[in-house]
Amino acid sequence: MIPKIIVKGTAKGNIMKTTNPINFLGAVDKITGIIRDDKHDKFEKSIKNSILVFPHGIGSSVGAYTIYSLKKNNSAPSAMICTDADLSVVSGCALANIPMVIVTKEKFDSLQDGEEFSLDSESIKTL
Repeated sequence: MIPKIIVKGTAKGNIMKTTNPINFLGAVDKITGIIRDDKHDKFEKSIKNSILVFPHGIGSSVGAYTIYSLKKNNSAPSAMICTDADLSVVSGCALANIPMVIVTKEKFDSLQDGEEFSLDSESIKTL
């Protein structure tokens, strides 16, 4: 399976990778982009301008509004890469025009936290 483009676009940044799902409504501060869930492995880290790599979102559909708010507050990630598409993250990325791609588990595993990364949905087959 080749990667699936959910929201087209280009982005550059350092990968912020977690193997834990993210609840955008409950875990991410929509003003600062800092993860505020003290049980999350990225607690107190900012997702701002990162290439956010995580398996999928969890929680309320209102998480889509949080993603949109992150973008409006200039605290959103530059792009999101997941292994599964859930409605709240897909909707949020579409509303906020944040590039989003779904990748295989093998590709997900190969992406390294902190790695500098460029995403271009037009050349997605290289991902």
